[in-house]
Amino acid sequence: MQIRLKCSCGAEECREWAIIELQGVVESHPSIGENLQNLEIGRLCCVSKGNYTFTVGYHELSGTKVALKKPLLVLRKKKVEAACESDYADPSGVELEVIGIIRDRIIFKTRPKALISKPQVKDKKAVQ
Repeated sequence: MQIRLKCSCGAEECREWAIIELQGVVESHPSIGENLQNLEIGRLCCVSKGNYTFTVGYHELSGTKVALKKPLLVLRKKKVEAACESDYADPSGVELEVIGIIRDRIIFKTRPKALISKPQVKDKKAVQ
């Protein structure tokens, strides 16, 4: 079966995505429940070329960027009407649109480092 894809952004302008690979389990707070959409779980920073840190709460992970052997496409499924004869739609009325390309993954292999902040010391003033 051949599936035709539609890319409206152009090959040079397609959004670059990356996979973040973590070891272990990421658990959310029970008050959040099942609503994980647009949930910020941490901060991803590029320290130097190819090296990243991922901070989640009081834990910091160090990782590296690795190229995938074969790139992956991020697709959006659209239903099209039968009256609309699109070159990219299959007979069932479904069209797949490319919204991004994944060429890299960021791997965090090591155990997290605990971030402990120093207590703030107030300046001592002379009592008169």
